[in-house]
Amino acid sequence: MAKKEVKKVVLAYSGGLDTSIILKWLQDEYDCEVVTFTADLGQGEEVEPARQKALDLGIKPENIFIEDLREEFVRDFVFPMFRANAIYEGEYLLGTSIARPLIAKKQVEIARKVGADAVAHGATGKGNDQVRFELGYLALNPELTVIAPWREWDLNSREKLLAYAEEHGIPIEKKGKKSPYSMDANLLHISYEGQILEDPAAEPEEDMWLWTTSPEKAPDTPEYITIGFEKGDPVSINGEALSPATLLKRLNDYGNKHGIGRIDIVENRMVGMKARGCYETPGGTILLKAHRAIESITLDREEAHLKDEMMPRYAKLIYNGMWWSPERRMMQAAIDATQENVNGEVRLKLYKGNVIVVGRTSPTSLYSEEHSTFEEDEVYNQKDAEGFIRLNALRFVIEGKKQPHRIESLVGEEEADVCRIETKSVTICERIKRFFGFGKKEEA
Repeated sequence: MAKKEVKKVVLAYSGGLDTSIILKWLQDEYDCEVVTFTADLGQGEEVEPARQKALDLGIKPENIFIEDLREEFVRDFVFPMFRANAIYEGEYLLGTSIARPLIAKKQVEIARKVGADAVAHGATGKGNDQVRFELGYLALNPELTVIAPWREWDLNSREKLLAYAEEHGIPIEKKGKKSPYSMDANLLHISYEGQILEDPAAEPEEDMWLWTTSPEKAPDTPEYITIGFEKGDPVSINGEALSPATLLKRLNDYGNKHGIGRIDIVENRMVGMKARGCYETPGGTILLKAHRAIESITLDREEAHLKDEMMPRYAKLIYNGMWWSPERRMMQAAIDATQENVNGEVRLKLYKGNVIVVGRTSPTSLYSEEHSTFEEDEVYNQKDAEGFIRLNALRFVIEGKKQPHRIESLVGEEEADVCRIETKSVTICERIKRFFGFGKKEEA
């Protein structure tokens, strides 16, 4: 298929070898003007050197965009996701997934600003990121042409990429030992894929982990911290008010020190294959535990249960790149409505890879000590429970009378006969006790 004519393209540019090759390839293959966009999402590396690398590759100064997105990333993407307690497949805190819609949004904004007619990314044709980027582009400006070099070129090996770089004078940095893993980092997490991790039975080497102290080497003394919440979002640590990005960075520091947030999982990619990845999400792991703790005393039971039922669907939407979809926005509105009274403080103990909740308080707490106490109280009549149980068991009683064969399949024919014979003379509570074997008299 012939390439679509492109005049100007906005490239998501990290300044690394792969995106530098893509930059040159776009110039050669599409004969177009290239605009670079580099996002600072708190990945822990300097982003400013990308400016000089772009200049060295012939990019005009006015076509180089470098933006600090740390506060926007945490405030408008990470925090809304954590209000939902989102976890994909029970373990993954979606650190890479949640960054892609913001990058796509900024590329579209820059394209509008500079009059570009195309956008490009460096995601491969095997992964999830191609979907996440492109769904964002199409949702925000479907008129833009999308260029995905990895689906077009034949540079499908490291050797071919290096040869292309050498042929076109693209600098190849050789500073010390290069990590063998494919990595992605931002303020929420760092991920590791590829090489020895492609064998799901192989244990990762300890020196792979770049952020967290090994739990075995973490401090022998636990550390206590208190996180303050307002309307579901964390706003302070130990009483100190912090901006969203600063707060998450502080939690990362605590988590790294105490070996918190390492996971090793095999996940189901959107494209259909399974992939093994290792992740460090120190601050996010602490935040998730704290948020669930403050919700435990501020959310109504059914509100909390319904929210938990929604969460896997919400997490899957984010994993699959559906951040801009109407269904995600609809679910977000429902989730955010539950957070109005999620206020207060959670005290945590951090110790050798563990996050332990040791206390929670809230001015909007639904916890009632006078109702919950095991001591004598004047607000709860325990006899009320009998009628409650009777009403909840009524459908079981009717089923036992009308469809006795179903009881036989559950408890056996002899026990079912006893239940039928004694239905009128034995109370519901007594029959429940007999069914579960409680209160039986020992044989003489």
